[in-house]
Order: sequence, then C-alpha cells, then structure tokens
Amino acid sequence: MDSIRLSLLEAEIKAQLDKIEQVFALLEARTTNFQPDNPGSIESVAYQLHNVYNAVEYLMEIVAKAFENNVTDLSRWHTQLLDRMSLEISGVRPALLAKETNTLLHELRAFRHFFRHAYGIPLDFIRVEQNLHKARQVRSLVARDTALFLKALQIDKS
Repeated sequence: MDSIRLSLLEAEIKAQLDKIEQVFALLEARTTNFQPDNPGSIESVAYQLHNVYNAVEYLMEIVAKAFENNVTDLSRWHTQLLDRMSLEISGVRPALLAKETNTLLHELRAFRHFFRHAYGIPLDFIRVEQNLHKARQVRSLVARDTALFLKALQIDKS
C-alpha cells in the first residue's frame, strides 16, 4: 500500500476512533439513572450499546475496504467481517483485533441483533447491564488493538 493510501487509512481510522469515543461518552451519560425500575434508562443504555457496536463495526469496514474487501456470504457478513478482523493476512495486513476483543465484540454483536429485532419484548436489566460491562471492556481493547494495528503498518506517528 502506498504512503498516500496509508495516510488516508490512518486518518479514517483515527476519525472513526473519535466517533467511537463520542458514542461511549453518550453511553456513559445514559447510565446516570440506569436502574432496574427505570425502563427508559434501560432502553437508552441498550440503544447506545447498539450504537457502540455499529461504530466499531464501521471501523472494521474501513479496514476491510482498504485491504481485502471481500465478504461474499451476505447472510453472515457481520460475523465474517468481525472474524476477519482478528486474522493476520500474511502479506496483506496485520490483525486489527485481538482474540479477546473479538470474543467480546461477538457478544455485543449478538446483543445488537437482539435489540434490533426485539419488537415489543421488554429489555432485561441484567442482560443490558452485562453488555454494558462488556462494552466498557471493549472500549480500551479497541483503542489498544487499533494502536497496535497502526504501529504494525508503521503509520502510527503519534
């Protein structure tokens, strides 16, 4: 990959990391009144968890488009994209995500799928709380993994 494309990739990744941080800030703001007896707060936190996964997934899309961009099974593309990001592709790119990050993101992806399709089903406080804990872990892991990814590409200039 030439230096112009690498610089563009770095800029896009850093811009998306800023957006991810904005979503995490909203998530934390929504936890102020997060209580089992407050359905509005449960729904608000769940919505922001949904947004966290979407923001991280878009980061993965940026990387996939810059390198391999070849997810063929559209029925499983969310899963395939996530799994590919924890693979090092020899001669193409390093892994974006560590296995630990991949595992937690799969759990958040499953929650996001549930949230999108749970019409009329009350959200369970404990399930949302468990996913909130996972998202908080993901926050630092994605930052760490992305920094290592950029360093491996030798474009981390900070």
